[in-house]
Amino acid sequence: MDEDFRAAGRDGEGVNVLRLLMVDDHLMLTEALSARLSDVGDIWVVGRCATDDPRLPATVDRLRPDVVTLDVDPVTSTGDLVEAVLLRRPSTRVVVLTGGLDRQRAVDAARAGAAGWVPKECGVEELTTVLRGVCAGHAWFPPEVLGEILLRLREDVARAGRRDGPLDVLSDRERDVLRGMVDGKRGSRIAEELRISVETVRTHTRSILAKLRVHSQLEAVSVAAAAGLRTNPAAPGAAGELSPPDPR
Repeated sequence: MDEDFRAAGRDGEGVNVLRLLMVDDHLMLTEALSARLSDVGDIWVVGRCATDDPRLPATVDRLRPDVVTLDVDPVTSTGDLVEAVLLRRPSTRVVVLTGGLDRQRAVDAARAGAAGWVPKECGVEELTTVLRGVCAGHAWFPPEVLGEILLRLREDVARAGRRDGPLDVLSDRERDVLRGMVDGKRGSRIAEELRISVETVRTHTRSILAKLRVHSQLEAVSVAAAAGLRTNPAAPGAAGELSPPDPR
């Protein structure tokens, strides 16, 4: 993780400064872009870190960014990365800044709450326009994928109107994590099977407990079982005694 404190006094200059955290595995590109953004008077890059850095949620807590730019991680779900940021700081706006346009990942990002999707080849002027825009409550997605995003979001709203039950407050990924908990799997095993980080499993677990209004993983498993969430018969611990999942 790389933090830039050179502009620490800028908040006191009377300028409405936009605090930006850049999350990207390509350090040289991020440094170059950060240097160019440093010439923009109202944007302060408060930090940089990798997409797979387990300290990302804590970094968001500590640096309090107004906007986080995220690169697409080939392993971690884009939606999971967006959720990891927004669960820690809901007021932060997330913009996916990536080298390509993956339609499904763009839809997943929008579903998770991302405010924009911007190609890395865009100019600094366009990027700063998007960053300021999302802070003002606007959203920006490429025109070629915007129609599909709106369609999927409308379908989600319609589907939510037809659902009931205690688990309907959970996202699809949270259900996957909860199902692993019901199977008695450890957090590391759930992370491996879902191809997400252990920290992301912990983030989803906290969200599950909050949404189900319970105080422990065993209580969440009990709610899931009562709601009919089925275990995987082949999973260790699915038959017989149920062991609480270890978040490690």
